[in-house]
Amino acid sequence: MAFEEICFANNLRKIRMERGIKMTEVARKTGLSLSAMSKIEKGYRRINQKVMLKLCGVLNCKVSDLFIKENDSDAIKHWQTEISRRFKENESSGLKIFGAGLRHIRKSIGKTIVQAAKEAKMTLSVYHHIEVGQRDVYEDEIKNLANMTGRTPEALVKEIYQLHEQGKLKKATDATETDAPKSITMPGGNLGMGGINIAGVLYGAKMYELTRNRMIPIFGTPSNDGIAFKKSDEKMIIAPSSLEGQQDIYAIIPNSRRMNNVLPPRSYALVNPTSAVQAGDLAILLSKNFDDIKESDKVTGQIVIVREDPDSGKLSGHLYNPDEKIAIGPNHKGKLHKVIQVIIE
Repeated sequence: MAFEEICFANNLRKIRMERGIKMTEVARKTGLSLSAMSKIEKGYRRINQKVMLKLCGVLNCKVSDLFIKENDSDAIKHWQTEISRRFKENESSGLKIFGAGLRHIRKSIGKTIVQAAKEAKMTLSVYHHIEVGQRDVYEDEIKNLANMTGRTPEALVKEIYQLHEQGKLKKATDATETDAPKSITMPGGNLGMGGINIAGVLYGAKMYELTRNRMIPIFGTPSNDGIAFKKSDEKMIIAPSSLEGQQDIYAIIPNSRRMNNVLPPRSYALVNPTSAVQAGDLAILLSKNFDDIKESDKVTGQIVIVREDPDSGKLSGHLYNPDEKIAIGPNHKGKLHKVIQVIIE
């Protein structure tokens, strides 16, 4: 399942230092190179949700902890300094000129930035960062960019050099520091501070909502006799595409013994607290009404097979090892939630 990679100013270094963990250890445990880990901490490298979850697991933090908040003035000031430094470095290395030239050519052939990104096989965010000179460009990417413009890589680079020599890119390179499409960075937001574009920070601050829409919190984990339930987003899994954006969904790691191996090992039961439960369903039965549960509460639960008595029509939940039958009545409203999908890790 593919997700758009994102690049954002983050709290990774701060969290890692607070935990007393070396960067080499985080890199090793997440399967990243030391160079990649360093770039991620600095906000130079994109990461997807899978890598984000690995980092949270190693650092024992929430996904939301990684994102810089808009009211974090110290972090924003730091990122402002970084962006300013990066602009100066990119200008001397030619990235700013390359981006300005690419933008000039794109506009001259009448393509929108959305069309260009798609034809260059890039995400919109990545393509934009190249045009404003905030990102390195690799050999295979130059080929794709050249194809998008209808030129060979050699012809593209030569034309950009000529545009620069003719002074046609000066206005564009000056503008990139404050020009950032709102559709890419942060819809409806303020894009500047002190004359320097800090869209990266604000984009990162806004990214949590989008990321959260693509993830499901794990509220339940196996305990000695059932499920230990905690209403928290400390641990999360990537949502199946069919469930993206459904905020009510949560996940349970089943206690396989009590389910008599009905659910396979290393599986997650995805639960919807708003779906009606019927005979034949799998469901989680909680010890407390879901809406009343606070993050600090210690709540237990059981995943049960729901059955209907043929004579009375009453529902009951069934468990195994040992066999147990739990009567389900009106007092269980808000405590009984339907398992709508099971996924295997």
